[in-house]
Amino acid sequence: QVQLVESGGGLVQAGGSPRLSCAASRRTFSMGWFRQAPGKERDFVASIWISDITRYADSVKGRFTISRDNAQNTVYLQMNSLKPEDTAVYYCAADNGPLGGSRSTASVDYWGQGTQVTVSS
Repeated sequence: QVQLVESGGGLVQAGGSPRLSCAASRRTFSMGWFRQAPGKERDFVASIWISDITRYADSVKGRFTISRDNAQNTVYLQMNSLKPEDTAVYYCAADNGPLGGSRSTASVDYWGQGTQVTVSS
């Protein structure tokens, strides 16, 4: 099992640049972030693999950056130029397969509890 603990969410203004953190209890092949707005599906946001390959959803590419501290088994999501459309619960994920590649949302191995990010205009 892998336990994931997210932090860094909250209320921010449009254009803000918060950073989310996720600490994992042990290393996995990949880690990433998903988000879910009210009434919508949980969607992929970004992922990073052991090889440091990264993947981003088109909606956040160029604005968000995912990174990893291997020594601490911690993944970060730096969010820049936030828009009201980014408002969602953000979930950290860990998986034994390639998140953001062929891995589906329903098949993700481990989930964090989620952290709310609300962007005001």
